[in-house]
Amino acid sequence: MSTIISVTDLSKSFSSHTALNQINFTVEEAELICLIGPSGCGKSTLLRCLNGLELLDSGSVQIGDVKLERHNGAQPRDFQQKLRALREEVGMVFQSFNLFPHLTVLENAIKAPMVVRKMSRAAAEERARSLLDKVGLGNRVDYYPAQLSGGQQQRAAIARALTMSPKVMLYDEPTSALDPGLVGEVLNIMRQLDEEGMTQIVVTHEMRFAREVADRIVFLHHGELVESAPPEELFTTPRDERTRQFLKDFL
Repeated sequence: MSTIISVTDLSKSFSSHTALNQINFTVEEAELICLIGPSGCGKSTLLRCLNGLELLDSGSVQIGDVKLERHNGAQPRDFQQKLRALREEVGMVFQSFNLFPHLTVLENAIKAPMVVRKMSRAAAEERARSLLDKVGLGNRVDYYPAQLSGGQQQRAAIARALTMSPKVMLYDEPTSALDPGLVGEVLNIMRQLDEEGMTQIVVTHEMRFAREVADRIVFLHHGELVESAPPEELFTTPRDERTRQFLKDFL
């Protein structure tokens, strides 16, 4: 495997609050990484920095061949161009689905490939229908988001992200807004993508999923990356007292 994501000395602050402090880690192709930690520790901010929704204050993020960095708070001239290129390589799934309510499931899925990739409608529809079949929504393509359950909406959001053929999928607590009975159907899609070799980073509180499926767990605390280890190592013999306390409180 080769490195597909490299984060170097990434820092991000909001006013006087330091959300991320000197974060360093890499992700290999086809890895599934789970980001865990207490609320407010910087997990979602880190994810949003990875696809440029938040601009890093210092350090760099590289995904594939695209590298984002700032020098003394300044943006390089080609920053916006790089930002667009990076977002074309990264699929993002939010906890609140973010589907367009006035578009059908199919129309939601074909919009980005047609606008961003300049794909023909016929080609976009063919790909979208295939992916909607994949996530179990082949019989719901003409439904509007309001006609779907929360689990179905999240699966539609995953299919929409996949239509762009991303190299990496990012998920920001994708099951937190779902009823407990619907969580499994979304996690199963992520398991399937993992088996197919998709690189994925998941912010999650689903510790059972993290333990069973993740290749590596990354634990954040107060904006710092405390430790990173395979699930069995981190859950059974965490090195840092902050990790031990979090797992004790959470589990």
